[in-house]
Amino acid sequence: MPRVFRQIATLALVTAFALALAACGGAKSSSGGGKDVAATVNGKDISLGEVDRIVNQQSQGQQLSTLQQAAARLQVLDKLIERQVLYTRAEKEKTVPNDEDVATFVNQQRQKLTAEEWEKSLKENNLTEEQVREEARKDLAINRLQEKLFGKITIRDQEISDFYTANQQQFVNPRGVYLSDIVVDPRDSGGVFRDDAKSDAEATAKIQRIYAQLKSGADFADVARASSEDQSGVRGGDIGMANEQELQQYGFPAELIGRFFNQLQVGSFTEPIRFANGSWYIFKLTNRQLENKPLKLEDPGVKDKIKEALISQRQEILQVALIRNAMSDATVVNKLAESMLGDPNMLGGNQSVAPGASPAASPAASATPAATQAASPAATASPAASATPAASPAAAPKSAASPAATPAAPTNARPSRPASSPAASPAR
Repeated sequence: MPRVFRQIATLALVTAFALALAACGGAKSSSGGGKDVAATVNGKDISLGEVDRIVNQQSQGQQLSTLQQAAARLQVLDKLIERQVLYTRAEKEKTVPNDEDVATFVNQQRQKLTAEEWEKSLKENNLTEEQVREEARKDLAINRLQEKLFGKITIRDQEISDFYTANQQQFVNPRGVYLSDIVVDPRDSGGVFRDDAKSDAEATAKIQRIYAQLKSGADFADVARASSEDQSGVRGGDIGMANEQELQQYGFPAELIGRFFNQLQVGSFTEPIRFANGSWYIFKLTNRQLENKPLKLEDPGVKDKIKEALISQRQEILQVALIRNAMSDATVVNKLAESMLGDPNMLGGNQSVAPGASPAASPAASATPAATQAASPAATASPAASATPAASPAAAPKSAASPAATPAAPTNARPSRPASSPAASPAR
Protein backbone atom coordinates (compact mmCIF):
# COMPACT_ATOMS: atom_id res chain seq x y z
CA MET A 1 0.00 0.00 0.00
CA PRO A 2 1.54 3.32 -1.01
CA ARG A 3 2.14 5.66 1.86
CA VAL A 4 -0.24 8.23 0.38
CA PHE A 5 -3.08 6.09 1.73
CA ARG A 6 -1.71 6.55 5.24
CA GLN A 7 -0.41 10.11 5.40
CA ILE A 8 -1.94 12.43 7.98
CA ALA A 9 -2.56 16.03 7.03
CA THR A 10 -0.28 18.17 9.18
CA LEU A 11 1.02 21.69 8.91
CA ALA A 12 4.74 21.77 9.73
CA LEU A 13 6.63 24.78 11.00
CA VAL A 14 9.33 24.31 8.40
CA THR A 15 10.41 21.55 6.07
CA ALA A 16 14.11 20.98 5.56
CA PHE A 17 15.19 22.12 8.99
CA ALA A 18 12.26 21.06 11.18
CA LEU A 19 14.42 18.66 13.15
CA ALA A 20 17.18 21.22 13.43
CA LEU A 21 14.97 23.61 15.39
CA ALA A 22 15.42 21.43 18.45
CA ALA A 23 19.11 22.30 18.41
CA CYS A 24 18.71 26.05 18.45
CA GLY A 25 21.32 27.74 20.55
CA GLY A 26 23.45 24.63 20.24
CA ALA A 27 27.10 25.57 19.97
CA LYS A 28 28.32 28.59 21.86
CA SER A 29 31.79 29.93 22.24
CA SER A 30 33.59 28.34 25.15
CA SER A 31 33.15 30.11 28.45
CA GLY A 32 35.51 28.14 30.58
CA GLY A 33 33.28 25.10 30.95
CA GLY A 34 30.75 25.41 33.74
CA LYS A 35 28.50 22.72 35.16
CA ASP A 36 25.94 23.39 32.42
CA VAL A 37 28.36 22.37 29.66
CA ALA A 38 27.54 18.89 28.36
CA ALA A 39 30.30 18.82 25.73
CA THR A 40 32.70 20.98 23.77
CA VAL A 41 33.40 20.60 20.06
CA ASN A 42 36.50 22.41 18.90
CA GLY A 43 36.13 24.76 21.85
CA LYS A 44 32.41 25.46 21.32
CA ASP A 45 30.00 24.51 24.07
CA ILE A 46 26.89 22.38 23.93
CA SER A 47 24.89 23.08 27.06
CA LEU A 48 23.27 20.47 29.26
CA GLY A 49 20.19 22.66 29.37
CA GLU A 50 19.88 22.33 25.62
CA VAL A 51 20.27 18.56 25.81
CA ASP A 52 17.58 18.34 28.48
CA ARG A 53 15.25 20.55 26.45
CA ILE A 54 15.43 18.10 23.57
CA VAL A 55 15.05 15.10 25.89
CA ASN A 56 11.92 16.71 27.33
CA GLN A 57 10.55 17.25 23.84
CA GLN A 58 11.15 13.59 23.05
CA SER A 59 9.56 12.32 26.24
CA GLN A 60 6.48 14.51 25.61
CA GLY A 61 5.97 15.19 29.29
CA GLN A 62 6.58 11.63 30.44
CA GLN A 63 8.53 11.45 33.69
CA LEU A 64 11.85 9.66 33.10
CA SER A 65 13.75 7.66 35.68
CA THR A 66 17.40 8.54 36.34
CA LEU A 67 18.51 5.66 34.12
CA GLN A 68 16.14 6.65 31.34
CA GLN A 69 17.20 10.27 31.51
CA ALA A 70 20.89 9.33 31.41
CA ALA A 71 20.42 7.11 28.34
CA ALA A 72 18.36 9.76 26.56
CA ARG A 73 20.85 12.51 27.39
CA LEU A 74 23.79 10.56 25.97
CA GLN A 75 22.02 9.79 22.71
CA VAL A 76 20.76 13.32 22.20
CA LEU A 77 24.20 14.71 22.97
CA ASP A 78 25.80 12.34 20.45
CA LYS A 79 23.61 13.76 17.67
CA LEU A 80 24.30 17.35 18.69
CA ILE A 81 28.03 16.63 18.66
CA GLU A 82 27.77 15.05 15.20
CA ARG A 83 25.82 18.05 13.93
CA GLN A 84 28.40 20.54 15.19
CA VAL A 85 31.28 18.43 13.86
CA LEU A 86 29.70 18.29 10.40
CA TYR A 87 29.07 22.04 10.45
CA THR A 88 32.76 22.54 11.20
CA ARG A 89 33.59 20.33 8.20
CA ALA A 90 31.15 22.37 6.09
CA GLU A 91 33.01 25.53 7.08
CA LYS A 92 36.27 23.88 5.98
CA GLU A 93 34.74 22.76 2.67
CA LYS A 94 33.22 26.21 2.10
CA THR A 95 29.63 24.98 1.82
CA VAL A 96 28.21 27.44 4.38
CA PRO A 97 25.54 29.65 2.75
CA ASN A 98 25.67 33.44 2.88
CA ASP A 99 23.12 35.58 4.73
CA GLU A 100 21.07 36.16 1.59
CA ASP A 101 20.66 32.43 0.92
CA VAL A 102 19.67 31.81 4.52
CA ALA A 103 17.12 34.63 4.49
CA THR A 104 15.62 33.34 1.23
CA PHE A 105 15.29 29.83 2.62
CA VAL A 106 13.71 30.94 5.90
CA ASN A 107 11.27 33.21 4.06
CA GLN A 108 10.23 30.33 1.82
CA GLN A 109 9.35 28.27 4.88
CA ARG A 110 7.70 31.21 6.60
CA GLN A 111 5.39 31.79 3.65
CA LYS A 112 3.86 28.37 4.23
CA LEU A 113 2.36 29.65 7.48
CA THR A 114 0.31 32.64 8.48
CA ALA A 115 2.06 35.28 10.57
CA GLU A 116 0.08 34.12 13.59
CA GLU A 117 1.08 30.49 13.08
CA TRP A 118 4.73 31.41 12.68
CA GLU A 119 4.80 33.48 15.87
CA LYS A 120 2.96 30.76 17.76
CA SER A 121 5.50 28.18 16.60
CA LEU A 122 8.42 30.32 17.71
CA LYS A 123 6.83 30.86 21.11
CA GLU A 124 5.93 27.20 21.65
CA ASN A 125 9.46 26.10 20.77
CA ASN A 126 11.11 28.92 22.72
CA LEU A 127 12.90 30.20 19.62
CA THR A 128 13.96 33.57 18.28
CA GLU A 129 14.16 34.61 14.66
CA GLU A 130 17.95 34.69 14.94
CA GLN A 131 18.06 31.12 16.27
CA VAL A 132 15.91 29.91 13.39
CA ARG A 133 18.23 31.60 10.88
CA GLU A 134 21.36 30.12 12.46
CA GLU A 135 19.94 26.61 12.52
CA ALA A 136 18.81 27.03 8.93
CA ARG A 137 22.37 28.06 8.08
CA LYS A 138 23.70 24.88 9.68
CA ASP A 139 21.21 22.68 7.89
CA LEU A 140 21.88 24.25 4.51
CA ALA A 141 25.64 24.02 5.08
CA ILE A 142 25.51 20.34 6.02
CA ASN A 143 23.13 19.52 3.18
CA ARG A 144 25.46 21.22 0.69
CA LEU A 145 28.38 19.30 2.18
CA GLN A 146 26.47 16.06 1.61
CA GLU A 147 25.50 17.07 -1.90
CA LYS A 148 29.12 17.87 -2.71
CA LEU A 149 30.11 14.37 -1.59
CA PHE A 150 27.13 12.54 -3.09
CA GLY A 151 27.59 14.30 -6.43
CA LYS A 152 30.63 12.15 -7.00
CA ILE A 153 28.57 8.94 -7.01
CA THR A 154 28.35 7.11 -10.34
CA ILE A 155 26.39 3.92 -10.95
CA ARG A 156 27.61 1.58 -13.67
CA ASP A 157 25.19 -0.22 -16.00
CA GLN A 158 26.55 -3.54 -14.80
CA GLU A 159 25.58 -2.70 -11.21
CA ILE A 160 22.03 -2.03 -12.35
CA SER A 161 21.90 -5.29 -14.26
CA ASP A 162 23.30 -7.26 -11.33
CA PHE A 163 20.79 -5.74 -8.95
CA TYR A 164 17.91 -6.64 -11.25
CA THR A 165 19.13 -10.22 -11.60
CA ALA A 166 19.49 -10.65 -7.84
CA ASN A 167 16.07 -9.11 -7.09
CA GLN A 168 14.05 -10.01 -10.16
CA GLN A 169 11.12 -11.30 -8.11
CA GLN A 170 10.61 -7.80 -6.73
CA PHE A 171 10.04 -6.20 -10.11
CA VAL A 172 6.34 -6.81 -10.61
CA ASN A 173 3.37 -4.64 -11.43
CA PRO A 174 0.98 -6.12 -8.86
CA ARG A 175 -2.74 -6.65 -9.18
CA GLY A 176 -4.53 -3.57 -7.94
CA VAL A 177 -6.36 -0.38 -8.74
CA TYR A 178 -5.03 3.17 -9.01
CA LEU A 179 -7.33 5.74 -7.46
CA SER A 180 -7.80 9.46 -7.01
CA ASP A 181 -10.25 11.06 -4.60
CA ILE A 182 -12.01 14.26 -3.69
CA VAL A 183 -12.81 14.58 0.00
CA VAL A 184 -15.29 16.79 1.84
CA ASP A 185 -15.13 16.71 5.63
CA PRO A 186 -17.84 18.35 7.76
CA ARG A 187 -15.33 19.30 10.47
CA ASP A 188 -13.70 22.71 10.52
CA SER A 189 -10.09 22.40 9.33
CA GLY A 190 -9.07 25.58 11.13
CA GLY A 191 -8.00 27.25 7.92
CA VAL A 192 -5.96 24.38 6.46
CA PHE A 193 -8.28 24.18 3.44
CA ARG A 194 -9.64 27.22 1.65
CA ASP A 195 -12.91 25.75 0.39
CA ASP A 196 -13.82 24.20 3.74
CA ALA A 197 -17.13 22.72 4.83
CA LYS A 198 -17.77 23.29 8.54
CA SER A 199 -20.95 21.28 9.15
CA ASP A 200 -22.84 18.26 7.86
CA ALA A 201 -25.20 20.46 5.88
CA GLU A 202 -22.32 22.39 4.28
CA ALA A 203 -20.48 19.16 3.48
CA THR A 204 -23.55 17.59 1.85
CA ALA A 205 -24.19 20.68 -0.27
CA LYS A 206 -20.54 20.97 -1.25
CA ILE A 207 -20.12 17.34 -2.34
CA GLN A 208 -23.28 17.58 -4.49
CA ARG A 209 -21.94 20.78 -6.06
CA ILE A 210 -18.63 19.06 -6.84
CA TYR A 211 -20.43 16.02 -8.27
CA ALA A 212 -22.43 18.29 -10.57
CA GLN A 213 -19.21 19.94 -11.73
CA LEU A 214 -17.65 16.58 -12.57
CA LYS A 215 -20.75 15.38 -14.45
CA SER A 216 -20.71 18.57 -16.49
CA GLY A 217 -17.19 17.78 -17.67
CA ALA A 218 -14.89 19.50 -15.15
CA ASP A 219 -11.43 17.99 -14.85
CA PHE A 220 -11.22 15.74 -11.78
CA ALA A 221 -7.66 16.79 -10.87
CA ASP A 222 -8.49 20.50 -11.16
CA VAL A 223 -11.53 20.14 -8.93
CA ALA A 224 -9.52 18.12 -6.40
CA ARG A 225 -6.85 20.81 -6.21
CA ALA A 226 -9.45 23.53 -5.76
CA SER A 227 -11.94 21.90 -3.42
CA SER A 228 -10.74 18.64 -1.83
CA GLU A 229 -10.32 18.80 1.94
CA ASP A 230 -7.38 16.43 2.02
CA GLN A 231 -3.66 16.62 1.31
CA SER A 232 -4.22 14.42 -1.75
CA GLY A 233 -5.70 17.52 -3.36
CA VAL A 234 -2.26 18.97 -4.04
CA ARG A 235 -1.61 15.89 -6.21
CA GLY A 236 -4.86 16.32 -8.09
CA GLY A 237 -6.46 13.71 -5.81
CA ASP A 238 -3.95 10.94 -6.54
CA ILE A 239 -3.81 8.42 -3.67
CA GLY A 240 -1.85 5.67 -5.40
CA MET A 241 -2.45 1.96 -5.88
CA ALA A 242 -3.98 -0.71 -3.63
CA ASN A 243 -5.14 -4.31 -3.92
CA GLU A 244 -8.34 -5.82 -2.52
CA GLN A 245 -6.85 -6.82 0.82
CA GLU A 246 -5.42 -3.36 1.43
CA LEU A 247 -8.69 -1.67 0.56
CA GLN A 248 -10.50 -4.02 2.96
CA GLN A 249 -8.02 -3.17 5.71
CA TYR A 250 -8.77 0.49 5.19
CA GLY A 251 -12.48 -0.08 5.47
CA PHE A 252 -13.65 0.25 1.87
CA PRO A 253 -17.03 -1.51 1.50
CA ALA A 254 -16.91 -4.81 -0.38
CA GLU A 255 -19.40 -3.52 -2.95
CA LEU A 256 -17.19 -0.53 -3.72
CA ILE A 257 -14.07 -2.70 -4.02
CA GLY A 258 -15.94 -4.95 -6.43
CA ARG A 259 -16.86 -1.95 -8.58
CA PHE A 260 -13.22 -0.82 -8.69
CA PHE A 261 -12.05 -4.23 -9.91
CA ASN A 262 -14.97 -5.11 -12.19
CA GLN A 263 -17.75 -2.73 -13.18
CA LEU A 264 -16.24 0.76 -13.02
CA GLN A 265 -14.55 1.86 -16.24
CA VAL A 266 -11.04 3.25 -16.09
CA GLY A 267 -11.28 7.05 -16.16
CA SER A 268 -14.75 7.19 -14.63
CA PHE A 269 -15.70 8.30 -11.14
CA THR A 270 -18.18 7.24 -8.46
CA GLU A 271 -21.14 9.07 -7.04
CA PRO A 272 -20.57 10.76 -3.65
CA ILE A 273 -20.04 8.11 -0.96
CA ARG A 274 -20.22 8.84 2.75
CA PHE A 275 -17.98 6.77 4.99
CA ALA A 276 -18.54 5.99 8.66
CA ASN A 277 -16.06 8.69 9.67
CA GLY A 278 -18.55 11.27 8.41
CA SER A 279 -16.59 12.45 5.37
CA TRP A 280 -17.83 12.40 1.78
CA TYR A 281 -15.68 10.90 -1.01
CA ILE A 282 -15.79 10.76 -4.78
CA PHE A 283 -13.31 8.27 -6.26
CA LYS A 284 -11.89 8.17 -9.75
CA LEU A 285 -10.47 4.92 -11.14
CA THR A 286 -7.32 6.04 -12.96
CA ASN A 287 -5.98 2.57 -13.83
CA ARG A 288 -6.56 -1.12 -13.15
CA GLN A 289 -4.15 -4.07 -13.14
CA LEU A 290 -5.97 -7.39 -12.86
CA GLU A 291 -2.96 -9.67 -12.59
CA ASN A 292 0.64 -9.56 -11.45
CA LYS A 293 2.82 -8.57 -14.38
CA PRO A 294 6.59 -9.19 -14.24
CA LEU A 295 8.67 -6.21 -15.28
CA LYS A 296 11.67 -6.47 -17.55
CA LEU A 297 14.83 -4.48 -17.03
CA GLU A 298 14.05 -2.58 -20.23
CA ASP A 299 10.55 -1.57 -19.09
CA PRO A 300 10.06 2.14 -18.42
CA GLY A 301 11.21 3.24 -14.99
CA VAL A 302 12.88 0.00 -13.90
CA LYS A 303 16.47 1.10 -14.44
CA ASP A 304 15.74 4.49 -12.87
CA LYS A 305 14.34 2.89 -9.71
CA ILE A 306 17.31 0.58 -9.40
CA LYS A 307 19.71 3.46 -9.89
CA GLU A 308 17.91 5.48 -7.20
CA ALA A 309 18.14 2.55 -4.80
CA LEU A 310 21.83 2.02 -5.42
CA ILE A 311 22.56 5.72 -5.03
CA SER A 312 20.57 5.85 -1.80
CA GLN A 313 22.41 2.87 -0.33
CA ARG A 314 25.77 4.35 -1.25
CA GLN A 315 24.74 7.68 0.27
CA GLU A 316 23.98 5.94 3.56
CA ILE A 317 27.43 4.37 3.64
CA LEU A 318 29.13 7.63 2.69
CA GLN A 319 27.14 9.47 5.35
CA VAL A 320 28.54 7.15 8.03
CA ALA A 321 32.05 7.56 6.60
CA LEU A 322 31.67 11.35 6.53
CA ILE A 323 30.61 11.48 10.17
CA ARG A 324 33.43 9.24 11.32
CA ASN A 325 36.03 11.11 9.31
CA ALA A 326 34.80 14.49 10.53
CA MET A 327 34.81 13.22 14.12
CA SER A 328 38.43 12.11 13.76
CA ASP A 329 39.41 15.67 12.81
CA ALA A 330 37.53 17.28 15.70
CA THR A 331 38.45 17.86 19.30
CA VAL A 332 35.49 16.65 21.33
CA VAL A 333 35.23 16.62 25.11
CA ASN A 334 32.11 14.85 26.36
CA LYS A 335 31.76 16.34 29.84
CA LEU A 336 28.43 14.61 30.43
CA ALA A 337 30.01 11.20 29.90
CA GLU A 338 32.92 12.20 32.13
CA SER A 339 30.56 13.18 34.93
CA MET A 340 28.74 9.85 34.67
CA LEU A 341 31.97 7.90 34.88
CA GLY A 342 33.10 10.06 37.79
CA ASP A 343 29.97 9.29 39.81
CA PRO A 344 28.22 6.11 38.55
CA ASN A 345 25.48 6.46 41.16
CA MET A 346 24.39 9.88 39.95
CA LEU A 347 24.78 9.32 36.18
CA GLY A 348 25.02 13.03 35.60
CA GLY A 349 21.70 13.71 37.29
CA ASN A 350 20.67 15.39 40.51
CA GLN A 351 19.55 12.24 42.28
CA SER A 352 21.11 8.83 42.71
CA VAL A 353 19.89 5.74 40.88
CA ALA A 354 17.00 4.20 42.77
CA PRO A 355 17.68 0.74 44.24
CA GLY A 356 16.36 -1.99 42.01
CA ALA A 357 16.02 0.27 39.01
CA SER A 358 16.08 -1.84 35.90
CA PRO A 359 18.31 -0.98 32.95
CA ALA A 360 15.63 -2.58 30.81
CA ALA A 361 13.50 0.46 31.49
CA SER A 362 15.92 2.63 29.58
CA PRO A 363 14.28 4.29 26.57
CA ALA A 364 17.49 4.27 24.59
CA ALA A 365 15.67 3.03 21.55
CA SER A 366 12.80 5.47 21.85
CA ALA A 367 15.14 8.32 22.61
CA THR A 368 16.81 7.85 19.28
CA PRO A 369 14.74 9.13 16.36
CA ALA A 370 14.29 7.09 13.23
CA ALA A 371 16.23 9.71 11.34
CA THR A 372 19.39 8.75 13.20
CA GLN A 373 19.29 5.16 12.02
CA ALA A 374 20.91 6.08 8.72
CA ALA A 375 24.09 6.73 10.65
CA SER A 376 24.17 3.13 11.79
CA PRO A 377 26.29 0.52 9.98
CA ALA A 378 23.20 -1.66 9.99
CA ALA A 379 21.70 0.69 7.46
CA THR A 380 24.43 -0.03 4.96
CA ALA A 381 23.23 -3.35 3.66
CA SER A 382 24.37 -4.34 0.20
CA PRO A 383 22.03 -3.67 -2.74
CA ALA A 384 21.30 -7.36 -3.08
CA ALA A 385 19.87 -7.37 0.41
CA SER A 386 17.29 -4.75 -0.45
CA ALA A 387 13.78 -6.04 -0.88
CA THR A 388 12.92 -3.50 -3.53
CA PRO A 389 14.51 -0.40 -4.97
CA ALA A 390 11.45 1.61 -4.17
CA ALA A 391 12.01 0.94 -0.50
CA SER A 392 15.22 2.93 -0.51
CA PRO A 393 14.71 6.69 -0.47
CA ALA A 394 16.58 8.57 -3.09
CA ALA A 395 16.90 11.61 -0.89
CA ALA A 396 20.18 12.17 0.88
CA PRO A 397 20.05 10.99 4.48
CA LYS A 398 19.75 13.82 6.94
CA SER A 399 20.68 11.88 10.07
CA ALA A 400 23.63 13.97 11.10
CA ALA A 401 22.22 17.18 9.71
CA SER A 402 19.60 17.20 12.41
CA PRO A 403 19.79 16.56 16.14
CA ALA A 404 18.01 13.82 17.94
CA ALA A 405 14.72 15.53 18.57
CA THR A 406 12.10 17.60 16.89
CA PRO A 407 9.91 20.23 18.49
CA ALA A 408 6.21 19.75 18.26
CA ALA A 409 5.17 21.20 14.94
CA PRO A 410 2.07 23.35 14.97
CA THR A 411 -0.86 21.71 13.30
CA ASN A 412 -4.23 22.96 12.29
CA ALA A 413 -5.10 19.66 10.73
CA ARG A 414 -7.89 17.64 12.16
CA PRO A 415 -6.24 15.15 14.48
CA SER A 416 -8.37 12.18 13.56
CA ARG A 417 -9.35 12.89 10.00
CA PRO A 418 -8.26 10.33 7.42
CA ALA A 419 -5.57 11.35 5.01
CA SER A 420 -5.99 10.05 1.50
CA SER A 421 -8.02 7.05 2.56
CA PRO A 422 -11.51 7.25 4.02
CA ALA A 423 -10.72 4.06 5.84
CA ALA A 424 -8.22 5.60 8.18
CA SER A 425 -11.11 5.76 10.62
CA PRO A 426 -14.29 4.55 8.87
CA ALA A 427 -15.39 2.31 11.68
CA ARG A 428 -15.99 5.19 14.07
